Amino acid sequence: MEPLLKGRNLVKRYGRVTALDHCDFDLMPGEILAVIGDNGAGKSTLIKAISGAVVPDEGEIHLDGKRIHFTSPIQAREAGIETVYQTLAMSPALSIADNMFMGREIRKPGFRGRWLRQLDRRKMEEMAREKLSELGLMTIQNINQAVETLSGGQRQGVAVARAAAFGSKVVIMDEPTAALGVKESRRVLELIKDVKARGLPIILISHNMPHVFEVADRIHIHRLGKRAAVIKPQDFSMADAVAIMTGAMDPPEGLAA
Repeated sequence: MEPLLKGRNLVKRYGRVTALDHCDFDLMPGEILAVIGDNGAGKSTLIKAISGAVVPDEGEIHLDGKRIHFTSPIQAREAGIETVYQTLAMSPALSIADNMFMGREIRKPGFRGRWLRQLDRRKMEEMAREKLSELGLMTIQNINQAVETLSGGQRQGVAVARAAAFGSKVVIMDEPTAALGVKESRRVLELIKDVKARGLPIILISHNMPHVFEVADRIHIHRLGKRAAVIKPQDFSMADAVAIMTGAMDPPEGLAA
């Protein structure tokens, strides 16, 4: 099976610091790929390179077999790559519907939309409600309530629903359960499984090993700016993954990058 998204020999330097050191990356169709690594290993830079926030100095990225070169996150979004950031990247004072369609608002048809630039709020609200319902998030009663009135889990749910609604190829999730309690984390993990069930492959960046081993199909272990190994959670323990990640254990033969 050919990877849906792959990176080869990716290099990114910040002065004398090499964040990505000839790094490779593979995401297969329909899978949840967890990316783990110690702080400073280069995980964030790798994800930023894929999502268009950073332009690599060297190397190639391919999506659906075609070479891509993003210079901004907007280009990545247009290509079907959506990212749920750790900070959620939402405007608290705006409504759920406004946040769902931020940067891609729907205008009214005809003269009012084209020349007066009026927004079709009814259509946006209907679509937002539909997307939230698909992911079982209709505990949110009012689609027009401000995001700042939602709980942490509900906010994360809105961010995931936005990514699932507009991501046609890949969804990237950066630490989606980092600031959540046990119950809210459980709901987000269920959301991740729901998104996968709809056929969207997911890149999950997380430090939470139990969550990674529960939902991931494969685990990309990042160390010192490159891929150290790719393992399957059913074949290794959490202790093994941490040992490879920290350099205490050599990657198993045949699985090393």
